[in-house]
Amino acid sequence: MAPIKNTLSSPIKNAFNLDKIPFFRERKKDRRNIALLVDGPNMLRKEFQIDLEVVRDILKRYGDIKVGKVFLNQYASDKLVEAIENQGFEPIIGSGDVDVRLAVDAVELVFSPTIDTIAIVTRDADFKPVLAKANSHGKETIVFGAEPGLSIALKNVADFVIVFDGNEWHEVTKSHDREIDTTEPVQQ
Repeated sequence: MAPIKNTLSSPIKNAFNLDKIPFFRERKKDRRNIALLVDGPNMLRKEFQIDLEVVRDILKRYGDIKVGKVFLNQYASDKLVEAIENQGFEPIIGSGDVDVRLAVDAVELVFSPTIDTIAIVTRDADFKPVLAKANSHGKETIVFGAEPGLSIALKNVADFVIVFDGNEWHEVTKSHDREIDTTEPVQQ
């Protein structure tokens, strides 16, 4: 797969060449309703430079984001909260660890008949049970993570894994944990 540059100054216009991947080609006909949940303290850090616009662009390729929440702790700056709101996400600010609140909201969305896909932006293995529950109820699951430190357990339970390595986003396969090459049609 062609790597994707993560630039904070401009969103990516063609994040993936997804028309070559059968899954995404089929999705053009059957748009999915997506719930996107972001583990803010874990992922919105200076060392990762995650651009939520890029995450949104990637997800828009095959579905419509119906729920977009960014979970933050009480230490989040006013500028960060304002930036999240300006990007169209709902900031959820809690005291202490945000993992429980994110997990509760995610499980609630698992039982929503209007949501087809649960996408979580995190590196934290604490969300493995949430993804397993979503899968057992027929929901697709996507993990957006960052290296170093992305949980192997998350990679193994999610249907799709998209990893940011500091410069580029890559979709990895579950079986070989390597990039998908989109220059050739993907064999099933």
